[in-house]
Amino acid sequence: MSSALFSPYTLRELTLRNRIVVSPMCQNSAVDGLPQPWHAMHLGSLAVSGAGLLILEATAVEAAGRITIDDLGLYNDAQEAALSRLVADIRSYSDIPLGIQLGHAGRKASTRSPNDGRFRTEVLGDRDGGWMVSAPSALAFGEGWPLPQALDAAGLARVRAAFVQATQRAARIGFDLIELHGAHGYLLSQFLSPLANRREDQYGGSLENRMRFPLECFAAVRAVWPSHKPIGVRINGSDFTDGGLGEQEATRYALALRAAGADYITTSAGMVTPQSKFPRVEPGYLLPLAQAMRRGGVPTMGVGMILTPQQAEDIVASGQADLVALARALLDDPRWPWHAAAELGAPPPIPTRYFYSHPKKWLGYGLVHAVATAP
Repeated sequence: MSSALFSPYTLRELTLRNRIVVSPMCQNSAVDGLPQPWHAMHLGSLAVSGAGLLILEATAVEAAGRITIDDLGLYNDAQEAALSRLVADIRSYSDIPLGIQLGHAGRKASTRSPNDGRFRTEVLGDRDGGWMVSAPSALAFGEGWPLPQALDAAGLARVRAAFVQATQRAARIGFDLIELHGAHGYLLSQFLSPLANRREDQYGGSLENRMRFPLECFAAVRAVWPSHKPIGVRINGSDFTDGGLGEQEATRYALALRAAGADYITTSAGMVTPQSKFPRVEPGYLLPLAQAMRRGGVPTMGVGMILTPQQAEDIVASGQADLVALARALLDDPRWPWHAAAELGAPPPIPTRYFYSHPKKWLGYGLVHAVATAP
């Protein structure tokens, strides 16, 4: 049986061995933007998962662009050196292609880490190390959030330069791919959304104006990123909020990114304001957004509660998306691709050192998984 999920996929000169992507997942575990032992454990486990691509979590392009005070950063030499060591370590035991997601939180920056057991977002106060946040317009994200400083010409130039410098650092480190974070109500998403962008200059108003700054950032990044390496962009396929970015505008934006040299679009949604309300959250609930863009000629990475191997197989085989990105499913089962391959009749992508766990070598494999999948 031939599996669509386990067929190769090529982005410029990068060929992925299968269509499974480890989605960027914020760990909120950095110190001064530097990766910690947790990152080595987390990424190391996923690097031997058998996925076709591993993308590191949202990484701030400047200190003021961190979502939380414990975010990864790529805006100074110490961070570049630490990430270089981490990438070298991963490549000593895994040949998985590595990407990094670069972003800026805009008005949603300067928050506490959720890793102290609260599992909710809280804004940092001045005494707790908080900082001034910036945005397209002087509109707070919500009640209790700080009033951001509207970016002037100098601020726009600074942010563009920060994206460029972080991209140059990523190139020196040797990442195979970068993804710009333009979704979830962070800075690039804020420019796109009428809910966050009330500017009256060339960066506000019409869709053409609202997407001007994100497209400028993308063009600046594409110009310094090696031409043979791919760039993707995560965008909101919809803000899921009255008066926000809708599917038609999102598709026009995706087509503009594609024309500017984007190699794929990851379609997420929502979180531009606290009032964003998702449709019923169920397996594959965001895939219609990816499918609509793919019909328009844009290669897409589908996300949104992708749970089972057969579901992922059907997504790729039916043309809903070219790639599928998993997050919590892989945290739950870091060997998800191994088990998917066995279920779909593809060779399990098991590292040589774990050879004796191969279904053909371990007599207990069928017994374990029969128990795990029993009703």
